[in-house]
Amino acid sequence: MKTFDDFELSIQLKTNIKKAELTIPTQVQEMSIPSIMEGKDVIGESATGSGKTLAFGCGIIEQVVPNRGVQALVLTPTRELAEQVKEALVKFSYNKSLKMMAIYGGVSIGPQIRDLKRADVVVATPGRLLDHLQRNTIDTSRVSILVLDEADRMLEMGFIEDVEKIIRACPSKRQTMFFSATITPRIKELADNYLHNPVNVSATKMVDPKKLKQVYYDISKNRKLSLLIHLLQSERAGLVMVFCNTRKNTDFVTKNLKINRVNAIAIHGGLAQNKRTKTMDLFNNAKIGVLVCTDVAARGLHIDDVSHIYNYDLPKDPNDYVHRIGRTARAGEEGKVINVLCDYDYENFSRILDEYRDFNIEKVDTPPLGRIETIKRDESRPRHGRRDFKPRRRWN
Repeated sequence: MKTFDDFELSIQLKTNIKKAELTIPTQVQEMSIPSIMEGKDVIGESATGSGKTLAFGCGIIEQVVPNRGVQALVLTPTRELAEQVKEALVKFSYNKSLKMMAIYGGVSIGPQIRDLKRADVVVATPGRLLDHLQRNTIDTSRVSILVLDEADRMLEMGFIEDVEKIIRACPSKRQTMFFSATITPRIKELADNYLHNPVNVSATKMVDPKKLKQVYYDISKNRKLSLLIHLLQSERAGLVMVFCNTRKNTDFVTKNLKINRVNAIAIHGGLAQNKRTKTMDLFNNAKIGVLVCTDVAARGLHIDDVSHIYNYDLPKDPNDYVHRIGRTARAGEEGKVINVLCDYDYENFSRILDEYRDFNIEKVDTPPLGRIETIKRDESRPRHGRRDFKPRRRWN
């Protein structure tokens, strides 16, 4: 079994890795770090939480020289992931005096313009970085390492044109790395256009299936909230994530959990950046035990000790289901996924079962439910299905 001592890394970087209490590399780290350190282009298929930030971070930390302008550029789909990647790079580059910064929208551009003059490594969302390029407030002429993190997510969010403009603004002679949860034909096409003889790495194992239990409840729409509250109040759990498909539903569920004495907080794309940052700090530090979220929180963010995942809404895309459940059953810990279904979830659930036939999702009988306090929605939810919907596969 390999350890980080087996890699051709500097003593300082190995020391910083040990300080983070990391000894055994993950699959993606073991497969990609040797090629990254040789300066090769890499296209990596790797799941959320697989350790890819340290993998490409090793190349950045070892190759970038302080005070020579922006030499490494990492593109991420969300503000939270940009901050998370930057903080990880800061931690692992301790004592090297590299100036790292994250740039993204939703905050004042003035301080970013000032700090970019001194930056060595920039982690950015595509839209705000393109804004800086158009303003000529960032110099990419010295970029020797370019990383696309969560590349599939950036394409899903419509950033493809911005990403290509950014790639073309960097020198053609550079090391380029794409990391993505899934390598779609569009990402393959992008890699063919911009990567040179890339090393292909596939490390897709997301969770330990032996440690992960998946169940579902089939319940009427008007009892969904009662069931969720009952389970959250009765299950012994560590940190809990509750997924909803929309911002409106996220806020609705959070408000109703709070008035029923469940310590919950919401995060979604409609919140201001400072609010989102504060929310993640509260949850990561276990000051609040239940995070109600849209899929903005499912991809890329590093959250330890999540014991339970609740799908209050089932996602339309089966891949999003896998990303959600990938937040638990990590590092040898056990995890549980609870799917709360009603009629308008049937079609989405059928897609998941059709796509991932090896999943064992057990049906559980609904327990007796007591009365709860509720705050009604501002407007009624449209019907998404009928009770006589016939799923394509049986669930029990």
